[in-house]
Amino acid sequence: MKYLCLVYSEEQKLQTMTDDECMEYDEAIRKSGTCLASEALQPVHTATTVRVRNGKTSITDGPFAETKEQLAGFYLVEARDLDEAIRIASGIPPAQVGSIEIRPIRELLSTSGERRQLKTNSGKK
Repeated sequence: MKYLCLVYSEEQKLQTMTDDECMEYDEAIRKSGTCLASEALQPVHTATTVRVRNGKTSITDGPFAETKEQLAGFYLVEARDLDEAIRIASGIPPAQVGSIEIRPIRELLSTSGERRQLKTNSGKK
């Protein structure tokens, strides 16, 4: 099953960690085959929030909500179950200064019951 591990932290606390720590862990879980994708995000002041209401698009600088901890990055992992996802998330270095929210990935199904078909960049399924 796929799980998204969302990395939250106060930006100042996150800056106490080196990218080397995160890169080392990322490399280890990629080699193990459990990491499908991962990225760090730019600081929260670079965020833009988009809303569409009644056909009108509004744009706000910054994140959607004012919170102490901000979304700092993510890991998309493949795990047998929630316990394994927790084990993987526990090793993510920013868990030491922030928190990791684990969310199961929900498969999209059309109203007729068709599953979404993903294509690679080469156009192959």
